[in-house]
Amino acid sequence: MSSPVVYAIVRAGGRQEKVSVGDFVTLNRVPGGAGSTFELPALLLVDGDKVTSAASDLAKVKVTAEILEDLRGPKIVIQKFKNKTGYKKRQGHRQELTKVKITGIK
Repeated sequence: MSSPVVYAIVRAGGRQEKVSVGDFVTLNRVPGGAGSTFELPALLLVDGDKVTSAASDLAKVKVTAEILEDLRGPKIVIQKFKNKTGYKKRQGHRQELTKVKITGIK
C-alpha cells in the first residue's frame, strides 16, 4: 500500500515548480514582507492516482505559500572584450529572490 502523494505544478516567477505541503522553494522576488501569505496558480494537481489538468477544475485549486525571507542570488559576472581595440566591459548581476514555504494545497 502506498500513501497518497499530493503535489502540484505551479507557475512561479516565470518558471514552473513542483511543490507539496511543507516544501521550501526559492522564487523570483515576490512583493510582501516576511510572514505574509499569497497564492500561486496551479497548472497541474496530482492527488494519489488522480491527475487534474482541466482549467475549470484547477480554478478551484488554491496553493498557498508563506514568505520566509528575501535574499539575493549568487553574483554573476558578465565580461565583454574585443581584441586589439582596447574595449573591455565588466558588469555584475545578483537576482532578487524570495524563499517561501508551501503551507497548503486545497
